[in-house]
Amino acid sequence: MPPKAARASRAILITRPEPGAAETARALSALGWRPVLAPALTLAALPFKPPSGCQALVLTSRAAARALPPAALPVIAVGEATAAEARARGFTDVEAAAGDAAALAALISATRRPEAGALCLAVGEGYALDLAAALRAKGFRVMRRVVYAARPSANLPGQAQQALRDSGIHAALFTSPRLARETIRLLRKAGLAPAAKRIIAIALSPRIAASLGALPWAEIRTAARPDQAALLACLGHADVLGSAS
Repeated sequence: MPPKAARASRAILITRPEPGAAETARALSALGWRPVLAPALTLAALPFKPPSGCQALVLTSRAAARALPPAALPVIAVGEATAAEARARGFTDVEAAAGDAAALAALISATRRPEAGALCLAVGEGYALDLAAALRAKGFRVMRRVVYAARPSANLPGQAQQALRDSGIHAALFTSPRLARETIRLLRKAGLAPAAKRIIAIALSPRIAASLGALPWAEIRTAARPDQAALLACLGHADVLGSAS
């Protein structure tokens, strides 16, 4: 069995909510890391009925795809992971952008015409306002529909708090600006903000990285691409850490 210090050095804080947190935990475990769940948000699906007159359903996240019943509409997803989730939910006509809002807007502009009908933008509460504005600026009619609510978590889980107090967290993963902000709030509430000095913060995009600046992290790294594989690649190798501890 590895010494305690080696096991602790492999601990990674997962800030995304369920059900995605469990998927990330499995991927981390497969790579030799020890996942520590600390969801900063809780997701809840809301009732949704596709509005009439839409030419396509636009999905900006896997959480949005999970919240939807299948509908007879083409889907334009922000990236391959969201597209895969939509297909798993029963959507058959699905195309994917390159993984961020700018790529999504570019794909829509290249493949759709404003006169063909409105776009139904299915989002979480408070999300994708900039995307809606960008599409409207291109002449599209956008019907923004909130299909899930993301509620702030009240506290960090006890296991996460203990690992932070024990200096046992090597890195923390952030997949949205809101998760970054809410995690910082939870760390401050628990009196654990100073722990950031010992933690590598890993962001899925430059925009998320910018949201992390309120705390003095040991380092802020940004994934080369906006997908989970690139995010986890920023960690390096758990076995190297373990052998050095």
